[in-house]
Amino acid sequence: DFDEAIMKYMRKRHNLLVGERTAEEIKIKIGSAYPRPEVVTMDVKGRNLVTGLPKTVTVTSEETEEALREATSQIVEAVHSVLEKTPPELAADVATRGIVLTGGGSLLQGLEELIETKTGINTMTADDPMTAVAKGTGMYIESVAGFKEL
Repeated sequence: DFDEAIMKYMRKRHNLLVGERTAEEIKIKIGSAYPRPEVVTMDVKGRNLVTGLPKTVTVTSEETEEALREATSQIVEAVHSVLEKTPPELAADVATRGIVLTGGGSLLQGLEELIETKTGINTMTADDPMTAVAKGTGMYIESVAGFKEL
């Protein structure tokens, strides 16, 4: 989970306790899976784990890349694993058409670039990644139901 990884990083690197909402805000505003052309920063408020008092630290997009590296590496490894097990005909189709990312995680800045760099396969995010899987499943069910009626 990206938010959990950011919370853990903030505890270890900055001795700062932040909640899930703050971690999600960091992820959305400056989170990155791949180096950005320009480093962006954000002031983050939380509780100092040493003193127990409120504390503000400035966090960079480079730090979020570091915080998320283990989680994004697991995604890349999963993509590699699936591609290795893919039948040749389907692999050729993927090589031609590319990889389409769906779900909330696909909105992480730089995830497309990271996967494309690591796999060498064109990677893009679906037009509506939050509902793409549900819509695709619905279309599949309708097509199967229509086929069974024949």
